[in-house]
Amino acid sequence: MSEAIVLDGFLEEETVPGDLHGSTARFRLTVSPSDERTDEATLPCAVTDSVMAHAVLHDLVPGDKLRVTGHLRLPRTPDEPMSLAVTALEVLATAPVLTDIAGAFTAVLDRYGPYVCYLDADTDQVPTWTEAGVWVGCADTPGDVSGLLEAFEQRQTADGE
Repeated sequence: MSEAIVLDGFLEEETVPGDLHGSTARFRLTVSPSDERTDEATLPCAVTDSVMAHAVLHDLVPGDKLRVTGHLRLPRTPDEPMSLAVTALEVLATAPVLTDIAGAFTAVLDRYGPYVCYLDADTDQVPTWTEAGVWVGCADTPGDVSGLLEAFEQRQTADGE
């Protein structure tokens, strides 16, 4: 078997059970060796340990920053995906969630790699910053966030050259 690798990244979306009993779990991890969105990769991950799978399914939320250890499974056929068989998992930072007094979710901070977006149920607009707190801009709708991030990165590249 190949040597284990360790990757840090963000939980891309909700975790899902890998089987009917919830004794395995699957999730997608967004990893990037740099702060450039063009360097990002989304890696499917699988957990077969039932105790770890339970924690993955019930304790993790999108935007959590994770450190995963596991073995890379390369495809054997063209239609098979590459994935990481996770053997250890550590939560490095939890995704912040804001709630109102009644406990209903009214807003969340969501991560897109090295970016943080504020999603509020009362408006479509999405204010966005870098993790370091640099203002990126405000997208008109959640669907416009990727365009906002691309434009920001192009400005950063142009300013850096």
